[in-house]
Formats: sequence, structure tokens, C-alpha cells
Amino acid sequence: MQARKTQAERRGETQRQLVAAARRLFAERGFAATSTPEIVAAAGVTRGALYHHYADKTALFRAVVEQEHALLAMSINAAAEGEDEPGPVRALIAGGDAFLDAMQEPGRRQILLVDAPAVLGRAELDAIDAQHGLRTLIEGVKAAMEAKAIRDLPALPLAHLLNALFDRAAMAAPEELGDYRKAIKALIRGLKT
Repeated sequence: MQARKTQAERRGETQRQLVAAARRLFAERGFAATSTPEIVAAAGVTRGALYHHYADKTALFRAVVEQEHALLAMSINAAAEGEDEPGPVRALIAGGDAFLDAMQEPGRRQILLVDAPAVLGRAELDAIDAQHGLRTLIEGVKAAMEAKAIRDLPALPLAHLLNALFDRAAMAAPEELGDYRKAIKALIRGLKT
């Protein structure tokens, strides 16, 4: 006999179903073209379940954006930690490459770079990013400065500028991505002391 799920387990399962269905639909159609009835149908839950867990479609979208940022941060951290060539500059480059690779996931650019700034606003999106990828980038920039591997500059503005650079490169067409990677590597290496 299978054990009954606890309320917390059922709640978590419903939230995962909603986020997964919403992510797929937001990636395929964009935020504006996705309706809540479509989301609940795809998730196999009721509208009441959606509104029990999320105040509205925007709150559900925010959960999708948070999940996407967490997944990106995991990819970046894994790449930077698994880098064979030691050094903080190489770790910054490897992290940037990992970000660009992870942004090729179908629909991720639509969610994070097109819809998220418009739906959530820059301040809220920056707050989410600060908990994940931007935090990692700031730590990487500071580590490179502390190791005297790159010039001593204001770390936060430099990390924000690199973050914007990576976001712009992520929007490039696949056939142009190699050129963006070369330019990013050259810019980061140009920060060396």
C-alpha cells in the first residue's frame, strides 16, 4: 500500500506542475499570449489551485523567472568550478560561456530577456538576479580583483556591465554567438593587470 502524501507534498507537487506548465507555455508563446486557463489545463489542476498558490499570472511568472535564474546560476557555478585552467580570469570567461550555453535553452531568452523586464520591471528583475547569477558574477569579479588578476575597479558597476554584456550576447543569433564569445573573452582579458 502506498503511503498517503502529506499536505506539504501535495502543495509542492501542485506548485511544480503549475511552474512547469507555465514555463513551457511562456517559453512557447510569451507572457502576454498565455492565459491562465491554458496554464491550469496544461498543469492538470484547477483554477482554484492556481490562485491558492499564486495571486495571479504575474506571480506565477515570477516563480518561473526565479526558477530560471536558479538554473542559470547552477550552470555557471558548475562551469566555473569545473574549469581545468586555474585562475579567476579564466573562471569569469568560463562562467560567461556557461551562461551563454544555458541561455540557448529553448524559450529561456523569451522568458528572461524579453518578457521578464517588461512584466516584472527592472527593479524586481534585478532583485531576483542579485540572488542568483549576478551574485555569482560579483563574487567572481571581486575574487579576480583580490587575486590581482584584473585591475582594481568598482566591483559592482563592473559586474553590472559584464552582466549586461552577457545578456546582449545571449540575444545574438546562433550563427553570431561565436563572435560575441570572442569579443567577451577579449574584453575580460583586457581587464588583466
